[in-house]
Amino acid sequence: MAQINGGEALVRCLIEEGVRYVFGIPGHPQLTPITDAIYRLGNDAGIKFITTRHEQAAAHMADAWGRVTGKPGVCLGTAGPGVADLVPGVYAAWADSVPMVVLGGQNQTWRCYPEHGSTQGLYQVPQMAPITKWRALVNDVRRMPHLVQMAFRAATSGRPAPVYLDLPSNVVCDKLDTDEYPILPPQRYRATTPPVADAHLIEQAAELLANAQWALIHTGGGVLRSGASAEVVELAEYLSAAVTTSLGARGAVPEDHPLCLIAGTALGALKAQAAADVVLLVGGRLGDLDFWGKPPVWGEVDKQRFIQVDIEPQNIGLNRPVDLALLGDAKGTLRALLEAVKARTGPKAENPQFNDARQDQAVWMAGWEEGARSDKAPIHPLRLMREVRDFFPRQAICAQDGGTTSVWAFYQNRIYEPRTFLHASDSGHLGSGVPYAIGAKLARPDTPVYCITGDGSFGLNAMEMETARRENAPIVVIIANDCSWGMIKGCQKLVYEERYCGVDFTDVRYDKLAEALGCYGERVTEPGQIQPALQRAVDSGLPAVLDVIVDQEVHLVPPDLAVLGSIWGEGLDMGT
Repeated sequence: MAQINGGEALVRCLIEEGVRYVFGIPGHPQLTPITDAIYRLGNDAGIKFITTRHEQAAAHMADAWGRVTGKPGVCLGTAGPGVADLVPGVYAAWADSVPMVVLGGQNQTWRCYPEHGSTQGLYQVPQMAPITKWRALVNDVRRMPHLVQMAFRAATSGRPAPVYLDLPSNVVCDKLDTDEYPILPPQRYRATTPPVADAHLIEQAAELLANAQWALIHTGGGVLRSGASAEVVELAEYLSAAVTTSLGARGAVPEDHPLCLIAGTALGALKAQAAADVVLLVGGRLGDLDFWGKPPVWGEVDKQRFIQVDIEPQNIGLNRPVDLALLGDAKGTLRALLEAVKARTGPKAENPQFNDARQDQAVWMAGWEEGARSDKAPIHPLRLMREVRDFFPRQAICAQDGGTTSVWAFYQNRIYEPRTFLHASDSGHLGSGVPYAIGAKLARPDTPVYCITGDGSFGLNAMEMETARRENAPIVVIIANDCSWGMIKGCQKLVYEERYCGVDFTDVRYDKLAEALGCYGERVTEPGQIQPALQRAVDSGLPAVLDVIVDQEVHLVPPDLAVLGSIWGEGLDMGT
């Protein structure tokens, strides 16, 4: 009879799932049996605990692990404040459909649900309900293996998302007989091959695409989650179809591929989305930054034929009616769809309208050249983004954070490989950039990782640079420093006649803060010094912070700020 405590049983379940890192802050008495088991088993099993400076950052690191590897990241927090502090990071993963297993310490079973005055008492299961796909209280140690298995099954099946387990301290301390309640490998308790859409519907979709005058493929984050980028490219090349991506799916196709049109507000993409007679939407929901799938940015309903591929039934036709709904995993379904298309038609010639769309895109991209070449100081934000992108190789992973900083980065920071763009795109969550970069570097230690962030968003998790130093994660953080909450200040400039309230910072030396945390730090004030400073940062072998002073007046109001404001403020009277 093998007797182990509940904490060790949990860790052994994580080991069976191939978990390498658990991110969080340890707490007593709920979590110490778990961290002790990681310590005892870690060397042989390859699992390690990463302590962070804030639980939010722990959740962001687990999120980044999920985005980069496609496997669930794991994070934990202690009862009450620790679990509450996980919420911001879990929310960002929930919004972008990232698999994550969230572990929360809890008071003893006899002291919770209902809570009756215990220190750190909190109804954690209902707290996590809006931002998790599945959640449970482990109320007896005999249920530990079963509920951990259920958690991973829920996190990875269908639309991936965070899940939550509430772990009372007596349960993680109680003894479990693993002969009677065994710890199983994943293939023994869950499907490891995702489902493919109905074959009859695939045939109908292939017919529509084969007969299309000009097809367009629009990719959402589901393409990345299922690893379907190669299938999207192959199908697009066979059909000579235009490809656009949602913000969260950047990198699903190389942004310099001849069939890729930069989506968002780029004119070429908008024209193609409106002109295509057949649209294949894969793994996306057509949210506000996709203009809800509505005309005039998209074609008229019932004239423009829409095929939607998604693994989540609730996503089908969410914001636009569809002509065909293919319920299944993107990768397997697209592979079957490609074979069905090939059975109906040879490779298709490019539609003449594509040249017009490309020319419009070229004009759009040329519009940023003056700023990107500017030698003025303070530094033009476009020059900063150009220099950073030119410095790092194509396969580098970029974590992006901030308001106006992210808008400026969109114009120059091209993404070329799947799973190399980390951005809390659907939540717009600030403070994710540095922990995203750390999580990515731990997942891909041989790949360069850089973070573009604003000074406000950097400040939310700046202390995680110490985590990067401690864990030997040499990321490079580039701060576009405008000494303000730039996007809000820009809105106050445009709408409220420069009545600035609560948006200004003092001039903080973020480079000196980095040095104090054991990292490389440098302030950059001249555009010609950006790439030399980047090289010095990389050569240091340390996590690095470049504190780049950008032109505040330019930085406050990127060209698309008014467009974004109109999307987010739709229906609101924001005047005086």
